[in-house]
Amino acid sequence: MPSRFLPPLLPPPQSWYPGHMTQFSRILPTLLNRTDVVLELRDARLPLTSVNKNFEGDIMRTKDGRARHVVDQNSACSSPNMPLPLPRSHACSVCERVVVFSKSDLIPEWGIEPFQRAMAAKFPEQKTMFVSSNSPRDLKTLNRLLVNIAREHSHVPEINVLVVGMPNVGKSTLLNALRDVGIPGPTPKALRTSAQPGLTRALSTRLKLSEDPLVYSFDTPGVMLPFLGRGARGAERGVKLALIAGIKEGLYDDEALAAYLLYRLNVLNRADPAYLTLLPAGTMPTDDVHEFLGLLARRLGMLQRGGVPDLPRAAGWFIRWWRDKGSAASSRRSGWGLDFEWQADGDAEASDTAVQAHMEGCIERFVAEEAREEQEGGAVSTTQERKRIRADKLAMRALRAKSRLVAKRAARDLA
Repeated sequence: MPSRFLPPLLPPPQSWYPGHMTQFSRILPTLLNRTDVVLELRDARLPLTSVNKNFEGDIMRTKDGRARHVVDQNSACSSPNMPLPLPRSHACSVCERVVVFSKSDLIPEWGIEPFQRAMAAKFPEQKTMFVSSNSPRDLKTLNRLLVNIAREHSHVPEINVLVVGMPNVGKSTLLNALRDVGIPGPTPKALRTSAQPGLTRALSTRLKLSEDPLVYSFDTPGVMLPFLGRGARGAERGVKLALIAGIKEGLYDDEALAAYLLYRLNVLNRADPAYLTLLPAGTMPTDDVHEFLGLLARRLGMLQRGGVPDLPRAAGWFIRWWRDKGSAASSRRSGWGLDFEWQADGDAEASDTAVQAHMEGCIERFVAEEAREEQEGGAVSTTQERKRIRADKLAMRALRAKSRLVAKRAARDLA
């Protein structure tokens, strides 16, 4: 068994930012001004990577604006093609935000409480919870949270909930499940769902989540980052999002994704990685993806002519297996999910306090790297920078033309 598994060579990050994402991003600030509760969904397997920094900025600006009482509640939607359906019957005095980590059934349960404490230490203003759409208990807890918010603001006739997040984090699935919990009697599925990202392309119609008190929700398109970043950091971010099916299928080669997934499962438990259950008994851990896929293909009977293992097919199966099963059964060796990694101390039963300390260190490094990337311009692509420069030039040109026009009018009036 290797003493240390090395990360594979990753493909460069792929750009996927279709027009409906741009359109929704433009109207999001206006929607937030008319929203009472924001449910920001992140994938529990990628609790850090699935943060959309653009959402963060818009949400914080909205909260700050509400605090200063300077938000214009009657501002028009910036896009004429997407009329704002939110009611104007009351000023949005309610301003709540809940970060929901979805698909919690696909991660090891032992890390949830230490992670929540680590997040509370770093971001004390954030309210977080883990939810699985397959867990009635989780759904009832989230429904009760929304109902309690509505009852705490009984002067408001109804509460509007906006659900935002990256593609394929489970927004539509969660809302369908919340509707089943909150509305008595049989409730047909209201929102279409898909295992592939990008199905929801526009703001949904209002969906009732509770009748007493009245709670309505809106589903939104999943919005990817316009640019995943440069170098190794951007490459790893893209591969992670592709593994959870957060990026359009086909942009990444399955064998490249399988190589990274193999590496991450080795990191989580070097002595007994989860993939060993898929291979013949007695197989040792490996970091050779071709060796692993060959063994897996033979075990599953995925053979080409002449008995040659079908590696691409085995890679696709391996990725789908992980998406369906996750790593919920992994022990607390040296990581958690795809975002947390620490030096193994040989103790599979490390205390929750030790796990929390490891997680706080990972969060600190993540935040520092994000800040450094932002400072060095790595969060903006060359194309985006050229567009920004061009837009600034056009705005300056328009301002100069307007100034000349004003000067001419003033001269004419004096004459």
